[in-house]
Order: sequence, then C-alpha cells, then structure tokens
Amino acid sequence: MIRLLALLLFAALPASAETVVAGQSLDEIGITARFDGSEVLIYGAVRRDAPEPEGPPLEVIVTLEGPSGAVTIRKKTREAGIWINTEQVGVAATPSYYAVASTGPLADILDPAEDVRQRISVPLAVRAFSGPLEVDDARPFTEALLRIREAEGLYSLSEGTVRLVEGTLFRADFRLPANLVEGTYKTRIFLLRGGKVIDAYRAALPVRKVGIERILFALSRQNPLAYGLLSLVLAVTAGWAASAAFRFLRS
Repeated sequence: MIRLLALLLFAALPASAETVVAGQSLDEIGITARFDGSEVLIYGAVRRDAPEPEGPPLEVIVTLEGPSGAVTIRKKTREAGIWINTEQVGVAATPSYYAVASTGPLADILDPAEDVRQRISVPLAVRAFSGPLEVDDARPFTEALLRIREAEGLYSLSEGTVRLVEGTLFRADFRLPANLVEGTYKTRIFLLRGGKVIDAYRAALPVRKVGIERILFALSRQNPLAYGLLSLVLAVTAGWAASAAFRFLRS
C-alpha cells in the first residue's frame, strides 16, 4: 500500500520542473538633482530537476513596472473657436513606468489567455476603468495614454532583446528615463513553453530620492508651511546674491 502511494505521488510530480533563479544589477536607484536616468540589468538562469524536455522551445519574458496611480484621460474638441475638454475617461490604476523585454515576438511566444491572466503586455498593464464609462468607446483614450507614455520613454516593448544562452542563462537590459516616479518598482520574469507560463519570479527595486532632495521632499510632505517659508527665504537670498554680484561686476 505504501509503495502504491509513493508511486502515485511520484507520477503526480512534473517530469521536468523548471524554475527561475534571478538577480538584478542594482538593489536601489537613488534620484538626485543630476539624475538623468539609469540602466538596470536583470539576469538569471533556469534550474532543472531533469534534462530539458523536448517540445516547444523555452522562452523568457521580463517586465519592469513602476508604481501605479489613477489617471484621467481627457479629450479636447474645438467649440465656438475654443479648445475645451468635452469627454474624459478615468483609469483606476496605470503604471507610471512599464517595460517589457522578451526572447521573441509576444504574439508568437505568449498565449493570449496567459497574457490576460498575468497582465504582461503593455496594453493589459493598464488596469480597469474607474467608475462607469461616459463614452461609447474607451479605446481611443487608452491608446492615447499608451502613445503619450511611449513618446515620453515611460512605456516600451523590446521583443527579441532577451538573450537566452544554451536554454539556461538569460539577461535583459532596461534603460530607465530621468522622469521616474519615486516608489517600489516590480521585476517579473516569466518562463514559457508553448505559450504557457511554467514559472514566474518576482522582485522589488526601490527608487527614491536621496541627499538634499530627499530632505526637501520629506519636508514638503510633513511640514508644508516650513517648506514654503524655506523656499521663500532661498528665493529672496538668491535674488539678493544675484543683485549684489551684478552691482559688483558693474563697479
């Protein structure tokens, strides 16, 4: 009886479990006054309990997602010679930054059902709309949001840029723009075979202001009055110093 149970348990286990072992080149990104972007390398390997199975090749998708927030998308139309907001759509949560890198075209390596389940592709990263829709078709609004953020370098899709060496080692390079939002960024790695996700890995990448920028940011949130007075003093001091330097140069 015990042998029978052991055999049944063994048969229920996957023949060749494949899991992700990964890391990233940075543990944290610090934003300073001179911050002009950063590069992040996400790397890893595939750990197997048995020889690589035959069949569809192994594919890898890596995503890097910034903090999400609510967004209102407005449409302007010309009324009586004046451009005014006539329609709007609210999105409950959309990433401030979202980048996808893969070993091949998503249409070829990712099953649409898996995409919906995991929200991997850029359009599906935009979450559900907030409140009832007041427009007949919301697609132009979401398409406009994606187009604007792609132009700003905040959304990107890089197909075929993840290098998979001998079906085991892989790496993905991300270039983060200067206009990053402070918060915790999420790294996700998906292993796929035949369009199906067989394993996933998740990690966090903190992005925060450092130095004097961090102090001023915290002061503006915790004590707005003191921050306003300090800004006024700095503005007056800078104006007086510029005026004194100008008089000195003219004398």
